[in-house]
Amino acid sequence: MPRATPQRDAIRAAIASAGRPLSPQEILDLAREAIPSLGQATVYRTLSMLEDAGEVAPVDLPGEARRYELQEAADTHHHHFQCDDCGSVYDVDGCPGGIRDILPKGFSLRDHEIILYGRCAACRA
Repeated sequence: MPRATPQRDAIRAAIASAGRPLSPQEILDLAREAIPSLGQATVYRTLSMLEDAGEVAPVDLPGEARRYELQEAADTHHHHFQCDDCGSVYDVDGCPGGIRDILPKGFSLRDHEIILYGRCAACRA
């Protein structure tokens, strides 16, 4: 575990408080509430350290910048929803059953990711 510093604590707290995958820019914006002088390079370095330490996990969506969520969220099988309007990404609990049933004959499944797209509640309001 990387040693605690005010900057690292603010970055960890930003990710934990959001409860959803965040982009580095979203993390920076939230963490600056605690550390106004926090820089983007510090966020990227810290995310790399936290990922190496197993504290955060990357969330990769096709054609999008990498986002990050707490490793404990990544440890439970879930999928993601991306808002068409604001671009925010949210965790979707659960998984539709029968994924293996749609595989071509003779194929074996290693893993899967389902991404839902639409408008989040805030953008619909």
